[in-house]
Amino acid sequence: MLDRHDELVRRLVGACRESDVAGLRAALDAGAVAVCDGGGLVPAEPGPVVGTAAVARLLHRLLCETDPDRPDAELTIESVNGRAGLALRRDGRAVAVVAVKVADTGMVFLWIVLSPAKLRRWHRR
Repeated sequence: MLDRHDELVRRLVGACRESDVAGLRAALDAGAVAVCDGGGLVPAEPGPVVGTAAVARLLHRLLCETDPDRPDAELTIESVNGRAGLALRRDGRAVAVVAVKVADTGMVFLWIVLSPAKLRRWHRR
């Protein structure tokens, strides 16, 4: 049986795969916060993104939208900091890894690593 954390991560991945913004919102707590770490090397939100609608839009932009010229995106559930999280790879190279903190009401905090230097160990060889 999946615990709440794993269940919400699976729902989030499913919503991303379907490009379902309502499904993304449904997995989030009303006060959800997302923080992006671009390491100064890739564009990232300069500060915390707060609230269901704003975090859902961010997740949709970063994890769900596909580039028709690059259909090689793969979103998987991975162990991130010892719990279920997400990894987005393009052509085997990690472009985003997401760790989440969950409460009874949904995902309350998402840490989104976009920095290429911090993603090296996530690349598939």
